[in-house]
Amino acid sequence: MGRIVVISTGGTIASRWQGSGFAADADGAEVMATAPLPEGVSVEVVDLFSVNSPRLTTAHQLTLLRTVHEVLADPGVDGVVVTHGTDTLEESAFLVDLHHHDERSVVFTGSQRPMGAADGDGPGNLYDALLTASKTRGLGVLITFAGRVHAARGTVKAQAVALDAFADPSKELLGKVGFGKVTVLRTPVRPEPLPLPAMPEDPEGPPRVDVVVHHVSGDAVLLNAAVAAGARGIVLVGTGAGNATPEVVDAVKAAVADGVLVALTTRVAAGPVTEIYTHGGAVDLVAAGAVPTGTLRAPQARVAVLAALLSEGDAQERVQVLRRVLASGGSVLVAA
Repeated sequence: MGRIVVISTGGTIASRWQGSGFAADADGAEVMATAPLPEGVSVEVVDLFSVNSPRLTTAHQLTLLRTVHEVLADPGVDGVVVTHGTDTLEESAFLVDLHHHDERSVVFTGSQRPMGAADGDGPGNLYDALLTASKTRGLGVLITFAGRVHAARGTVKAQAVALDAFADPSKELLGKVGFGKVTVLRTPVRPEPLPLPAMPEDPEGPPRVDVVVHHVSGDAVLLNAAVAAGARGIVLVGTGAGNATPEVVDAVKAAVADGVLVALTTRVAAGPVTEIYTHGGAVDLVAAGAVPTGTLRAPQARVAVLAALLSEGDAQERVQVLRRVLASGGSVLVAA
């Protein structure tokens, strides 16, 4: 029998009508009561918090990370499922994946329709997540949604309201769930897991990491404002393959000189950041000290920067941690 621990954090899967809109309201036991259990699976519930996921903070995510590790310290647990709001699920899942060193699966899921909806997708997604957690090993942290299994790394919310909400625009599907079976199509290549970070002792909380998007007529004002506001990390979202302007390059160079960790991603949905262009392009931004994020987009790039900042060591060692975190993301195809 598979013993699965479900960590409940809120989100649409736990949401009820509040008079003017939906909000997380139900506890984990109520969420679990909506879904059938796969044969041979038993469930224990941990109610961690119940919030709409746009309201999550880094402190919430670090608490979730530590809770997953505490649950897996019990060798009798066969896997973990995390119920989570879809808006920031990709960020929490990636943070847990960066620190996940266990063969047992941690599977994130949620829903696009609220609890109790006649056409709700929560019960089916939860069933699939429980099945995936009980049947898979050695794949890291997963996202199970709408009959599909995704690796945490690289997966984004690709649909705002459609039921098939998640995808990795740059990679092939990891697996599928159907007819009581989990079919794994590839094995993700993951970097060496990071040690579990200590909870920040700074009274101001975890380090601030901001995201700045480049666009036509974009300048360095917002990037400089982020530094002035105390950001210790910045994700620059460039155009194309990761491009901006000479003015932004100068701002990146100054920020890096001040010890700010800068990562470079792109606002394009798929494909890697690539050093092709100068005159403010990725060639110059990387030369100025920005670390290219490959195919990771802004939300997960921000998590990578945060994880590097939470690691031990000086500024240069944290740059190396960030590079190690980003230097992966391939896959090994598995015969279906």
